[in-house]
Amino acid sequence: MSVLTSGEFWAFVGVVAGIYTILTLGLQIEFGYAGLLNFGHVAFMAIGSYTMAILVVKSGWSMWLAAPPAADATLRLRADYFAIVTIALSEIVRYIATNEDRLTGGSQGTINLAGAEEASDYNGEWQRFQDWFQGALHLGSKDVAMLVLVWAVALALTALVALSIRTPWGRVLRAIREDEDATRSLGKNVFAYKLQALALGSALAGIAGLFYAWQFAFFSPADFAPLLTFFAWMILILGGVGRAWAVPVGALVFGVIFAGTRFFEFAPFTWFDSAERAYLRLMVIGLVLIGLILFRPQGLLGKREELVLE
Repeated sequence: MSVLTSGEFWAFVGVVAGIYTILTLGLQIEFGYAGLLNFGHVAFMAIGSYTMAILVVKSGWSMWLAAPPAADATLRLRADYFAIVTIALSEIVRYIATNEDRLTGGSQGTINLAGAEEASDYNGEWQRFQDWFQGALHLGSKDVAMLVLVWAVALALTALVALSIRTPWGRVLRAIREDEDATRSLGKNVFAYKLQALALGSALAGIAGLFYAWQFAFFSPADFAPLLTFFAWMILILGGVGRAWAVPVGALVFGVIFAGTRFFEFAPFTWFDSAERAYLRLMVIGLVLIGLILFRPQGLLGKREELVLE
């Protein structure tokens, strides 16, 4: 059986797409609704992952107690400075994680979190919960169990985001995106609303970081390179700006293209080795984005009027 017809492979792709859905929902709030450009989104994903792992391994917390502070830690950074130097912040977080061996495990990542010659295990409790969940629902494998868990959370968060945008708070965000000066003239605290959008978007990135940590059981600073932020931007553009339910659609399309092209066994893919195919996949996604910009700039489910910005 080829990889492309393997149920376990596509379950894994679905899990990653679910994690990217949660990550990109944060960008949808920040840019799609509030008009804020954020190119350092992955920093908050890293903060969420590392905070949970550090609290479990170094402080002996239960995973269930460590998860909320991991998401909350993303709200403690100064969002005003972050909005100005987003890319720099993401690299600062990554380099701190690389160099602070005693706190983060350094370049070796979470495998070194408990110190030299000591095995660190931050997701044992999650694995036991996943086993219980798999048995309770009679699911075929742990990958399928994780798929159900990730997408249950991703779809619930998408629904909450979609509902929040219909509230007065959401309408103010849209007004800021369309005309910031006019919104300020109506007595709205534009700066406060922007901070709220950044905080909520960052918290969603932190939740994505939690699922990333639980899925892969080991991670290092190299896993949170700026490329992850631009994957989220690709998903946002693919699905459509300003539409919450466009995010999971964009994530699934991105996941299929990005993962599926890795195993294509026909020309021109067979002309390249595995390392070169990694770049070829990005080229394919780039061509898809160019096609969308030319023929459907609003994305698969977006509205053309959402593209109008001051």
